[in-house]
Amino acid sequence: MDKADLRIAVLMGTKDGAAFIDEQLQSLLAQSHPLIDLWISDDGSVDGTVPIIEAWKSRWTKGRVTLVEGPRLGFAANFRSMILDRRIDADFYAFSDQDDVWEPDRLESAIRWMHAFGAEIPLMFCSRTATMTETGSLAGHSPLFRRPPSFRNALVQSIAGGNTILLNRTARDLLARASARTGFVSHDWWAYLVVTGAGGVVHYDPRPLVRYRQHAANLVGANVSWAARVSRLGRLFKGEFADWTDLNLAGLAVNRDLLTPDAVACLDLFASGRQGSLFQRLRTLPASGVYRQTLPGTLGLYLAFVLGRI
Repeated sequence: MDKADLRIAVLMGTKDGAAFIDEQLQSLLAQSHPLIDLWISDDGSVDGTVPIIEAWKSRWTKGRVTLVEGPRLGFAANFRSMILDRRIDADFYAFSDQDDVWEPDRLESAIRWMHAFGAEIPLMFCSRTATMTETGSLAGHSPLFRRPPSFRNALVQSIAGGNTILLNRTARDLLARASARTGFVSHDWWAYLVVTGAGGVVHYDPRPLVRYRQHAANLVGANVSWAARVSRLGRLFKGEFADWTDLNLAGLAVNRDLLTPDAVACLDLFASGRQGSLFQRLRTLPASGVYRQTLPGTLGLYLAFVLGRI
């Protein structure tokens, strides 16, 4: 099948996004790939988000726009509802926020990379992001990660935002199967864990293919400033990451049958080390092989692990 004939389903979660959603939808319409269906799950907007989406139905020329009602249980549950929605049928699946701007080749770049693999392999494409202010001015970039994506990295770090992810059908079906059994902290981190844990392939593109809108209230989520990095380090040592890891490990525990033997061995070492004595923690963390993408991040990981904060 020609790449131009492949259909992409873009899964967008919305909640009171009227201020910026029109700009995001325009950037989706400007994508170089021709066949795109929009599935938008609105999680209880009380502003003008829904009327804007309704108006776009007649303007969308790449496929269909389907608006559904979200579960109103937060962003993770909203994206989970779309992952599980079997009405959504396509060759590829992309996640989208409501207030970003996509570069025109964001989707085409992902399909081009996936085209070299067999359809039976779970594939996930993600990328670096540029950050912009609420008014659209360039503010910086997310960190440039150079170490390879892997399950050993995914256990302790989510390397890319969901707004940069594209999955092939095999990866989406795998993710739906795993997500039917459990909730998750965040759809992007969960996708990274499931795809790599099941032996799939993840590609991190160093090009910033999405402009992420950085709101003043979400400075930490921008992943660019030293203030954000210090704040993340503070959350690490307060144990917030430990709570997230607990949820990730609980989700993986009910999906062990989907994981490769190597992933199971790594998972068991990492999980047992978190519960063990100081000596056991010092022994099992290197044996598990888990790592973060940067040397300072890995050193912080080891210190937090020894202190029982992850």
